[in-house]
Amino acid sequence: MFDAATGPAVVIGLVDLGDRFRFVANEVEVVPPDEPLPSLPVARAVWRPSPSLAESAESWLTAGGPHHTVLTQAVGAEALRDFAHMLNTELLVIDKNTDGADFGDRIRWNQAYYRLAQGF
Repeated sequence: MFDAATGPAVVIGLVDLGDRFRFVANEVEVVPPDEPLPSLPVARAVWRPSPSLAESAESWLTAGGPHHTVLTQAVGAEALRDFAHMLNTELLVIDKNTDGADFGDRIRWNQAYYRLAQGF
Protein backbone atom coordinates (compact mmCIF):
# COMPACT_ATOMS: atom_id res chain seq x y z
CA MET A 1 0.00 0.00 0.00
CA PHE A 2 1.16 3.50 -0.72
CA ASP A 3 -0.18 7.01 -1.09
CA ALA A 4 0.11 8.78 -4.44
CA ALA A 5 2.11 11.99 -4.56
CA THR A 6 0.10 15.18 -4.90
CA GLY A 7 0.11 17.00 -8.22
CA PRO A 8 -1.24 16.74 -11.76
CA ALA A 9 -2.28 13.35 -13.10
CA VAL A 10 -4.49 11.68 -15.68
CA VAL A 11 -7.07 8.97 -15.06
CA ILE A 12 -7.68 6.78 -18.12
CA GLY A 13 -9.87 3.82 -18.94
CA LEU A 14 -10.51 1.63 -21.98
CA VAL A 15 -14.05 1.08 -23.28
CA ASP A 16 -15.09 -1.81 -25.55
CA LEU A 17 -17.76 -0.42 -27.89
CA GLY A 18 -18.27 -3.75 -29.65
CA ASP A 19 -16.85 -2.73 -33.03
CA ARG A 20 -13.94 -0.61 -31.73
CA PHE A 21 -12.28 0.65 -28.58
CA ARG A 22 -12.28 4.08 -26.97
CA PHE A 23 -9.96 5.57 -24.36
CA VAL A 24 -11.60 7.99 -21.93
CA ALA A 25 -9.24 10.18 -19.92
CA ASN A 26 -9.72 12.88 -17.30
CA GLU A 27 -7.08 15.36 -16.24
CA VAL A 28 -7.06 15.51 -12.42
CA GLU A 29 -5.15 17.02 -9.52
CA VAL A 30 -4.12 14.52 -6.82
CA VAL A 31 -4.75 16.12 -3.43
CA PRO A 32 -4.04 15.00 0.14
CA PRO A 33 -6.93 13.07 1.71
CA ASP A 34 -8.99 14.83 4.35
CA GLU A 35 -8.19 11.98 6.75
CA PRO A 36 -5.74 9.05 6.75
CA LEU A 37 -6.94 5.98 4.87
CA PRO A 38 -5.20 3.16 6.76
CA SER A 39 -7.85 0.50 6.11
CA LEU A 40 -7.92 0.93 2.34
CA PRO A 41 -5.91 -2.12 1.17
CA VAL A 42 -4.78 -0.67 -2.17
CA ALA A 43 -2.74 2.21 -3.54
CA ARG A 44 -4.42 5.39 -2.32
CA ALA A 45 -5.10 8.61 -4.18
CA VAL A 46 -7.71 11.31 -3.80
CA TRP A 47 -8.11 13.63 -6.75
CA ARG A 48 -10.01 16.68 -7.91
CA PRO A 49 -11.19 16.19 -11.51
CA SER A 50 -11.16 18.92 -14.15
CA PRO A 51 -13.19 20.94 -14.88
CA SER A 52 -15.39 20.03 -11.86
CA LEU A 53 -16.76 16.87 -10.30
CA ALA A 54 -20.22 17.40 -11.82
CA GLU A 55 -18.97 18.21 -15.33
CA SER A 56 -16.37 15.45 -15.21
CA ALA A 57 -18.84 12.80 -14.04
CA GLU A 58 -21.41 13.78 -16.67
CA SER A 59 -18.81 13.70 -19.44
CA TRP A 60 -17.32 10.40 -18.21
CA LEU A 61 -20.73 8.72 -18.19
CA THR A 62 -21.71 10.22 -21.56
CA ALA A 63 -18.52 8.75 -23.05
CA GLY A 64 -19.29 5.34 -21.55
CA GLY A 65 -16.21 5.60 -19.34
CA PRO A 66 -15.38 2.41 -17.43
CA HIS A 67 -15.26 1.99 -13.66
CA HIS A 68 -11.80 0.35 -13.78
CA THR A 69 -9.20 3.00 -14.50
CA VAL A 70 -5.51 3.72 -14.29
CA LEU A 71 -4.07 6.86 -12.72
CA THR A 72 -0.77 8.08 -14.09
CA GLN A 73 1.45 10.91 -13.02
CA ALA A 74 4.20 9.82 -15.41
CA VAL A 75 2.59 10.94 -18.69
CA GLY A 76 0.08 13.61 -19.58
CA ALA A 77 -2.77 13.89 -22.03
CA GLU A 78 -0.43 14.73 -24.94
CA ALA A 79 1.47 11.45 -24.58
CA LEU A 80 -1.85 9.61 -24.36
CA ARG A 81 -3.01 11.35 -27.55
CA ASP A 82 0.14 10.13 -29.32
CA PHE A 83 -0.42 6.60 -27.97
CA ALA A 84 -4.07 6.54 -29.08
CA HIS A 85 -3.06 7.85 -32.51
CA MET A 86 -0.46 5.07 -32.89
CA LEU A 87 -3.15 2.51 -32.02
CA ASN A 88 -5.75 4.19 -34.25
CA THR A 89 -8.02 4.30 -31.21
CA GLU A 90 -10.38 7.08 -30.20
CA LEU A 91 -9.37 9.16 -27.19
CA LEU A 92 -11.75 11.49 -25.39
CA VAL A 93 -10.04 13.81 -22.91
CA ILE A 94 -11.97 15.58 -20.18
CA ASP A 95 -10.01 18.65 -19.10
CA LYS A 96 -10.42 22.18 -17.75
CA ASN A 97 -12.05 23.29 -21.04
CA THR A 98 -14.66 20.52 -21.22
CA ASP A 99 -18.27 21.58 -21.68
CA GLY A 100 -20.97 18.89 -21.48
CA ALA A 101 -22.90 19.90 -24.61
CA ASP A 102 -19.74 20.23 -26.73
CA PHE A 103 -18.40 16.97 -25.33
CA GLY A 104 -21.57 15.13 -26.35
CA ASP A 105 -21.28 16.61 -29.84
CA ARG A 106 -17.66 15.44 -30.08
CA ILE A 107 -18.75 11.89 -29.21
CA ARG A 108 -21.36 11.94 -31.99
CA TRP A 109 -18.87 13.37 -34.52
CA ASN A 110 -16.32 10.74 -33.54
CA GLN A 111 -18.91 8.01 -34.04
CA ALA A 112 -19.55 9.24 -37.59
CA TYR A 113 -15.82 9.53 -38.30
CA TYR A 114 -15.01 6.00 -37.15
CA ARG A 115 -17.91 4.57 -39.19
CA LEU A 116 -16.83 6.45 -42.33
CA ALA A 117 -13.16 5.56 -41.82
CA GLN A 118 -14.08 1.87 -42.10
CA GLY A 119 -15.14 2.42 -45.69
CA PHE A 120 -18.22 1.27 -47.50
